[in-house]
Amino acid sequence: MTRISVYSDYVCPYCLLAEQVLSDAIGDRNISLDWRPFELRPDPVPTLRPEDPYLPAIWRKSVYPLAERLGVPIKLPSLSPQPRTAKAFELLALAQDIGLDHSYSMRVLRAFFQEDRDIGDPDVLVELAADAGLDPDEARQALERGTYAERHKEALRHAHEDMAITSVPTIVVGDQVFRGTPPMEELKAAIDRLERDADDDGRSNPDIAGE
Repeated sequence: MTRISVYSDYVCPYCLLAEQVLSDAIGDRNISLDWRPFELRPDPVPTLRPEDPYLPAIWRKSVYPLAERLGVPIKLPSLSPQPRTAKAFELLALAQDIGLDHSYSMRVLRAFFQEDRDIGDPDVLVELAADAGLDPDEARQALERGTYAERHKEALRHAHEDMAITSVPTIVVGDQVFRGTPPMEELKAAIDRLERDADDDGRSNPDIAGE
């Protein structure tokens, strides 16, 4: 299956909105989204507060107008300060192992931006993981034991050092990198190239053409 990588942080509203653009661009094509972590404000960097001027101004000028154009329900979460996302990303690693990273990521994003839930709370995360199809007992044990903590750290290193990610969403379509919510026509063209390249690879490697 052809894949597109999405580097995100679950407290970034543009990551939820970009998924809608991706979904529209992909349509019924056999392409999956691989979600990758990038913490905008890792501990001990302070997280943002919705009562400060910055967040309401950005949402008023940019987030809400874009969400309205895309038809995506969204609201500025009230939790202050905003939660850290390391624990949520530890469960992303678990979700990746069973092919549920897209379902899990969307559940977490919607919980924060549509339901005003605290995605830094382990109990909330376990419930959201279960909603996405993960085993809640396994999810809880993973958080309590820090099963995926080192893997998350390595994923962050990869994002920073190997991919030079500096902002989210960053969307990687083949050899093309989009920073921010991509224009629809440019995204569709990149996906078309990705599919052509995948078809060419399949023809040159007939043993894997059916994968």
